[in-house]
Amino acid sequence: MREGRVFVLTLEEGEVLHESVEAFCRRNGVSYATVIAVGGAAPGSEFVVGPTVPVGDEIEPLTFTLGDPHELTGTGTVFPDTDGVPVLHMHGSVGREGRSSTGCFRRNMVVWLTMEVVVRELVGSGPVRSESDPRIRAKLLEIR
Repeated sequence: MREGRVFVLTLEEGEVLHESVEAFCRRNGVSYATVIAVGGAAPGSEFVVGPTVPVGDEIEPLTFTLGDPHELTGTGTVFPDTDGVPVLHMHGSVGREGRSSTGCFRRNMVVWLTMEVVVRELVGSGPVRSESDPRIRAKLLEIR
């Protein structure tokens, strides 16, 4: 794979980070990319901060909901699922008043005020996301 196009996005208040990035990638034919984001996260935003203790065959994600606006920084990747649909996987930190929390932004990370996102396309064929571990109900990256 090699680097292709580079896009700079400005997300607006109320947009959901992963939904907006994935929709942009679909519209612009981006299947593979690296992504960075900086900006504000709105109250009510939710992200995964770890797994709970397994119950039976499933591992439930431990989530955290923001009560106030927070600063956000994150980095991630876009790879297609087995149907060719681009899927964002992003981890990062949110902070407020000298305290921070780190996790996965696969839930409902909502933009507060504004967010800057850089999408660096990767050109060529590569891995895909498939539901390879049913315990966590997530599409994991598989190198083929």
